[in-house]
Amino acid sequence: MLNNIKILLTILSIVLVFSCKQGEPPEAVAPVIPGDLEFSGYQWRYKDAPNPVGPGPNRFSGTSDFAWVDANGHLHLKIAQNGNFWTCSEIISTKVVGYGTYIMTCMSDISVFNEKAVFGFFTWDSYSFQEQANSEVDVEFSRWNNPNDTTLINYAVQPVIFSNPIPNAERSYKAVTPVSVLKQPITHMMRWTPDSVHYESYTGTTYPGANKIAEWTFTKDNVARQKMEGPNTSDPIIIPAPSDSTNVRFNFWLLDGVAPTNNQEHEVIISSFSYQPL
Repeated sequence: MLNNIKILLTILSIVLVFSCKQGEPPEAVAPVIPGDLEFSGYQWRYKDAPNPVGPGPNRFSGTSDFAWVDANGHLHLKIAQNGNFWTCSEIISTKVVGYGTYIMTCMSDISVFNEKAVFGFFTWDSYSFQEQANSEVDVEFSRWNNPNDTTLINYAVQPVIFSNPIPNAERSYKAVTPVSVLKQPITHMMRWTPDSVHYESYTGTTYPGANKIAEWTFTKDNVARQKMEGPNTSDPIIIPAPSDSTNVRFNFWLLDGVAPTNNQEHEVIISSFSYQPL
């Protein structure tokens, strides 16, 4: 009997020890910051600028008339007249982003873009100009004022200036593809790390797809450049780094804030977006 009691007491002491052992603290989860619309599981805010601001400069509408998500979950961005002015669209993630892999699928025929139109998919930080050139890496789609240009897919690592001739030309790449390719859905990937920014584009709506149409890598082997914005000049930068307030954005805007030369509205459709941190 005494042995049985000893065994029971031993078992009870073990149970008490394990029941009192503190478990691992739950993993911290960043709160979801609400925005003006939801797209691909992320919250986004409108850029609302009734007076001209960059890029362009342009007016940007902070309403669902210019940026909205349809019943299929696809994002639409629009350039159109709003009263007496041509107005553009931009949405900004409420989620802070940084190094990692960014993937998006554009469903629109970008070959029909007017030479004044620019569609952008990029990272940005309004507070890191001096040290990190606004933490900006881009995939942009435009003819850049040249109506005969057929190389509309542009990869870029800031600081870079799109003009003719292009300063810092080594920091951007214009993919040479048949015009027929630009008429179909294309999925674009951007992988941002401390040592490189790598880009890939595939026809279709998946990554990686079966048909790669463009690829480019920018590394730390390049020289440092400074970003110039009005009277301000950034520090020399090779690959910009993210900050603690970097976000990802989609925008659709007009070069120099000038109306499309064909005076037509433009619309671009993005079916999906994803971000995987490094």
